[in-house]
Amino acid sequence: MTVYEYDYPLYRPPSEAYSLIIQATLGCSQNKCTFCSMYKSKKFTIKPLEQIKKEIDFFRIYVKKAERIFLADGDALIMPMKILKEIFIYINEKFPEAERISLYGSPKSILLKTPEELLELKNLGLGLIYLGVESGSDKILSSVKKGVSREEIIAAGKKVKKVGIPLSVTAVAGLGGKENSIEHAVETASLISEINPDYFGVLTLMLEEGTELLEEYKKGNFIPLSSYEILEETKLMIKNINVKEKCIFRSNHASNYVSLKGTLPYEKENILKTIDSALENNEIKSEFLRRL
Repeated sequence: MTVYEYDYPLYRPPSEAYSLIIQATLGCSQNKCTFCSMYKSKKFTIKPLEQIKKEIDFFRIYVKKAERIFLADGDALIMPMKILKEIFIYINEKFPEAERISLYGSPKSILLKTPEELLELKNLGLGLIYLGVESGSDKILSSVKKGVSREEIIAAGKKVKKVGIPLSVTAVAGLGGKENSIEHAVETASLISEINPDYFGVLTLMLEEGTELLEEYKKGNFIPLSSYEILEETKLMIKNINVKEKCIFRSNHASNYVSLKGTLPYEKENILKTIDSALENNEIKSEFLRRL
């Protein structure tokens, strides 16, 4: 192998900006969510183990140092444990300097792994799982075809936490539209409080081409929130989160109208004051900038 090209589109969490990305799978194992366009052009595929190893070999030749490694695409944890274990062992062999291996894990893929298997992956270097919960409302989860229930998401999150693997959770502001905004905020806050993840991020809904939700909007069946309503919803969500242990909060994705950060529960009031200030002073990102 002399040249390597990723299979695009390729996505990674913002915090993995400087990580080496190894594309062990293509697409997303669920890929039915009505609001998400990320992997609609791909059929979910687990690459052959030997191909993954060859790609790791390629990166070892051309990457001088990789302290953090991210396994793509959308749900690498869904791979059979035997394959995952071999990938981790091979990464450790080829990149002994790696301090952390991370990946996306869906609620289903987490629930399919036993605690012993998760612990084994942790001992092999799995240092962070990214879990998209989207909403804490069963009504909204069902409407967006998430494929899991609130209780399943909570069980998955608690499972990761109990094993001791750091957990980063994301929700999507505005996902319930105007009709379900309050339920979305309150139920998501309740879910986050129960899981108490190490990291919690809020993205903001964007109606994307090629998604079912955009078509529902065009038909008049989904009414999106305004920028002000998004902030009011986010404010209600933060106000109702009651975590007992440290949770680093971020809402600084390109989709967000206002950049927010702080550590819950200690800086909750500061976060709420930032939202209030943005609302009072109209310090809200334009739609144009959200799409850059």
